[in-house]
Amino acid sequence: MDDRYDVLFEPVKIGPVTAKNRFFAVAHSAGMGFAQPHATAALRAMKAEGGWAVVCTGVCEIDETSDMMGHQNDRLWDDHDVACHRLTTDEIHKYGALAAVELAHLGLGARNLYSRVPALGPASLKCTSAYVPTQSMPMTIADIQAFRAAHRRAVRRAIDAGYDIVYVYAAHDRALPLHFLSSRYNKRTDEYGGSLENRMRLLKELIEDTIEEASGRCAVAVRFAVHDFSGGITLEQEGRAVIEALGDMPDLWDVNVSPWSFDSSTARFAEEGFQDDYIGFVKKLTRKPVVGVGRFTSPDAMVSRIKRGLVDFIGAARPSIADPFIPEKIRTGRIDEIRECIGCNVCASTEMYGVPIRCTQNATIGEEWRKAWHPEKLKPLSNRESALVVGSGPAGLEAALTLARRGVEVSLVEREAFLGGRIAWESKLPGSQTLARVRDYRIYQLERMSNVQIYRGSQVDVEDILQFGARRVVLATGAAWRVDGVGPATPNGIAVCDGVNVYSPETVLAGAPLSGPIVVYDDDHYYVGHGVAEWLRARGCEVTLVTPLADVSQWSYYTLELRRLEERLDEAGITCITKSKVKEVRDGTVITASGRRLASLPCGTFVPVTLREPNRQLADALELRKQDWRDVGIESVTLIGDALAPGTVAAAVYAGAALGRALGEPQRAESFLRERTVLQ
Repeated sequence: MDDRYDVLFEPVKIGPVTAKNRFFAVAHSAGMGFAQPHATAALRAMKAEGGWAVVCTGVCEIDETSDMMGHQNDRLWDDHDVACHRLTTDEIHKYGALAAVELAHLGLGARNLYSRVPALGPASLKCTSAYVPTQSMPMTIADIQAFRAAHRRAVRRAIDAGYDIVYVYAAHDRALPLHFLSSRYNKRTDEYGGSLENRMRLLKELIEDTIEEASGRCAVAVRFAVHDFSGGITLEQEGRAVIEALGDMPDLWDVNVSPWSFDSSTARFAEEGFQDDYIGFVKKLTRKPVVGVGRFTSPDAMVSRIKRGLVDFIGAARPSIADPFIPEKIRTGRIDEIRECIGCNVCASTEMYGVPIRCTQNATIGEEWRKAWHPEKLKPLSNRESALVVGSGPAGLEAALTLARRGVEVSLVEREAFLGGRIAWESKLPGSQTLARVRDYRIYQLERMSNVQIYRGSQVDVEDILQFGARRVVLATGAAWRVDGVGPATPNGIAVCDGVNVYSPETVLAGAPLSGPIVVYDDDHYYVGHGVAEWLRARGCEVTLVTPLADVSQWSYYTLELRRLEERLDEAGITCITKSKVKEVRDGTVITASGRRLASLPCGTFVPVTLREPNRQLADALELRKQDWRDVGIESVTLIGDALAPGTVAAAVYAGAALGRALGEPQRAESFLRERTVLQ
């Protein structure tokens, strides 16, 4: 290890326990929670194995009044849950790490759709959880006392489950003590409302209760949002005042900003370490260790935060998902092998869906138990194998790397002079630059391997493949955006007459001649539509973005970007028209329809972003020559990634990993292990 990083591996005392280094895997949900305890334990254990000194659960509901069914959170409602959590703490402890639990009551953010009890809040307020048309019940003093008692019981269960650090949660605009603290929600006139001292009373009482209940058997941490961009908690007032008043009470402060969409800002909206300006004051006001986050992947950036006295621990959620072995790679001098988080929030999208977590960079996350995938260990093949991988997009690169790491002689062939496929142009879209990390990491690893040959600028046909001599052929030939307008809202396509240029997104970024004004029609609803519009607008073009849905780039809701993206497009001067289909393009005009209402937009260039057409011509041609495969030694031909089913970059990377890991493995009756309900 480079001695510049020694400071990162110093032990730090947290109340009655000691962390072996300064790497802190902060809380994040994994979409498995109480329903999949074995999978949850395996995921958290992987981080401990990777060298994190502290590994925390996700949001852990304390009882039925904080029910988030639909999101698979952790739970500590009863003794059954204690036994499930024991699986996690035992696994974390195997690697000498501390286990932390984020006890949480989500207050106005709790759905309670399973328990069907009223949500709790400082007043009768709209529940903040999306698409739940209910209000909270205003808590009486008796209700507050009952809540405090429930939190105490959860603390006891957490200690029984083997946790070394127990949290009081007051962050992300979805925590009951934060709702009481916030002037946005709390208009009470009793001892829990009015003055700041009164509004922070509940948080203070929870900390006192937890310390008393823990009684030195575990450390007590507070996760606190020092600033809320939605209003109600400001850095200058509530944030600083809370730390000044309570700074030395808990054993550790885990500080961030609120709401979640800002704390987990994507790379589109924030750089690495952007929270420094908000949390930097905390260490000056407490003698206790401080955890801070900032999507850190650079060890130099980590050291800088420690030496400047901003934090004591480098906190990470998303970077620890992209690479659970960041600490170990720094410790052993393998910094160039770190898979850097790209800040895309695909991980957050799975939390929103309530399904097991996934990651663009790390295909193994969420598969540690059910498929026994390890991010750093691959089973070598006992037989000599050779593979020809055609196409160097995310699926092809991941397939080539996974196969090569298993000992396969890999030949990677790309028709273009550059590698990366779709990433080569998508990473040029505004806010998407970090996508290049997906390509660059894999190319760098492949170029270092003696069993890999890379052929750029090499177009191959069926005869080339048949004569190549590889036993395994992997076709990762990608997909191309259609220009006929066929999409979800226009299944029969869009009629286009002369007088308007029609280009695909790839063609636009490749430098196609443009004539304005430009209309981008987004029926894909992720980042390509708005990204192309922003790219064009940055070059001075007059741009209108049309979408058939009620929101622009509606899927960005799942990546926590939707509302901020609307503001960004407005600030850029892009006209957005929602709930409108494009019916026809003719004579320099785009005709749109919103219900029965028709409208016309001047248009010199039309860019449809609707569906992609898989490039499977090579696969079809090879299938016609299947009778020749055995004669030339071909054992299998597999179509993967966008060429099979166009999707996200994360899906393409996963497809490449799955192909590489399945080679030579026996077929099982089930494709993965399942958590099963025990009938009694």
